[in-house]
Amino acid sequence: MCYLEQTAATARTLNCCVVMMLEILLMLSLPAVVHQNLMKAHVLCCEGVCPERVVFVKEGDMVSLRCRAGGANVTWTGPSVAPETEEIRNKSEAVETLVLLHQRSLVLLRASLEHQGVYVCSVGDSSSSDSVNLTVLTRESECDSMSCYPHTCSIQESCRLKCPKHLHLPHLTSTSTTWYKAGQSRPVSSEESYHFPSVRDADSGVYSCVRSYLYDGRLYNMTRTTELDVEADERSGRNPVIVSPQANQLFSVDLDSHVEIDCKAVLYSDGEEVHWLTDNTFVENNDSFPVYYMSTRQESRSEMTASLVLQKVSKEDLLKNYTCKLESPMCQRESPSYSNCSVTVFLVPKDHPSHVSMVLWLAGVVVLMVVSLLIYVKLKIEIVLLLRDTLGCFGRSSDGKSYDAYLMYYKCERGAGLCGGDRKWLENVLEERFGYNICLFHRDVLPGEAAAEAVLQCIQKSRTLVLIPTCGDSDPGSALLSAIHEALVERQIHLVWITAGTAAEPGSVGSVPEALQRLGRAEHSVAWRGLSSWSPSSSFWKQLRFHLPAPQRSGKMAAAP
Repeated sequence: MCYLEQTAATARTLNCCVVMMLEILLMLSLPAVVHQNLMKAHVLCCEGVCPERVVFVKEGDMVSLRCRAGGANVTWTGPSVAPETEEIRNKSEAVETLVLLHQRSLVLLRASLEHQGVYVCSVGDSSSSDSVNLTVLTRESECDSMSCYPHTCSIQESCRLKCPKHLHLPHLTSTSTTWYKAGQSRPVSSEESYHFPSVRDADSGVYSCVRSYLYDGRLYNMTRTTELDVEADERSGRNPVIVSPQANQLFSVDLDSHVEIDCKAVLYSDGEEVHWLTDNTFVENNDSFPVYYMSTRQESRSEMTASLVLQKVSKEDLLKNYTCKLESPMCQRESPSYSNCSVTVFLVPKDHPSHVSMVLWLAGVVVLMVVSLLIYVKLKIEIVLLLRDTLGCFGRSSDGKSYDAYLMYYKCERGAGLCGGDRKWLENVLEERFGYNICLFHRDVLPGEAAAEAVLQCIQKSRTLVLIPTCGDSDPGSALLSAIHEALVERQIHLVWITAGTAAEPGSVGSVPEALQRLGRAEHSVAWRGLSSWSPSSSFWKQLRFHLPAPQRSGKMAAAP
């Protein structure tokens, strides 16, 4: 079954209502007797709206209707009941109408056909409500499918029949409990429940438990009729077990919070049950106490749940231990091979992080982010090249470019540029060591082509234009820098400028037009420092590779001769 409190979220409401629809469909597919008893025990409230229950009572018996809607200031309406919110009606009026109102309960002292109908309880001014359809049956038979509870026990097993729950109302005093068996004129027991230590076939039959209450000098009876069926049970011989919680389990709670701890057990006999103790004292089954327990049992599955309820957790509650106790003949015999007769749990306060620890944690995160940023800025080039080399990140060939870079040489007036050997070394390392596909004017431009158009075509087919200072005569492309400047600006090509010596600014090279120098200052520059720049692991090569896009193919990754 599903129970959701009024404060549940909308999503939980939808889930609960889906479960309710499935349970109703399931009950409709069961036999009539099982269906009716499930309806009697069905408790399901979604967002304060409780589906209507059907309650059966014999004419002349006492019946108690309890409001399941959450909240205070309960108001009942129904046949012979006017809307009221008092704790209890005036005695004379209650005797006349045979109706008592107390907190969440409405009690009919002696049900009659006039009391039959739908009773609705609502809470304050909210929309939370509950409804009960009361059906009053005439006393034509001792046991029928609507008022008689079927009960099955296994032969030679312990079996227990239960009476109606005690009513705790002002001015209503319980006087006696009497058990009767159909066909016998004398009572068979006056105990709280009728217990069979070892049930027999002859014990089958219809049993009635009658609780008598004294109110204003008159006796009123509440009756529960049970039909006992004794049969051989294939489960006989199995041991009961507490499924949850685990022994010594800790439950984190907040002070002043409402807490419920479920103790679930699988039982195989009616003489077995579970209840709660606190510091070896029995917990009452009465919701008027600050700490109590309530139990539910699914007959068909032999599952019982005893829920320990702390209405408002106090500091004293945290100092106590709570034990779920299994009552069973197996536990009474104290079998050395069976120890699952009780489970003790403890309540501990929840740990809430302090503001100091939260500030320290945030400060640590900020420091970690700053340090990570500084490390990245400092080692950005090494990180990018490491990922490119280890993960094999190469350039895409889908951009329509034929070359990774076009090398264009310009004359350096100061004589600090790359001479023939340096130029050859630069070209070989780019192609053979690092796998770049480069375009060279003296090698890749066909003879007879117009120089300006040929250079522009090479630049157009390349991803990057690399300007390299040379100490001697440069290729014809150098003389065309001014002519193609406008095309470079228009196409916005990626430009890498290699400077000679310590000249960090491309604009310091006097042979280059001023307009192209301004273009160069907006791009990336790398300083060539002679022999110190020859090593492929030097700072020059790291910066040059960092500014160049990833090559389309992998190089030999071996040192050039």
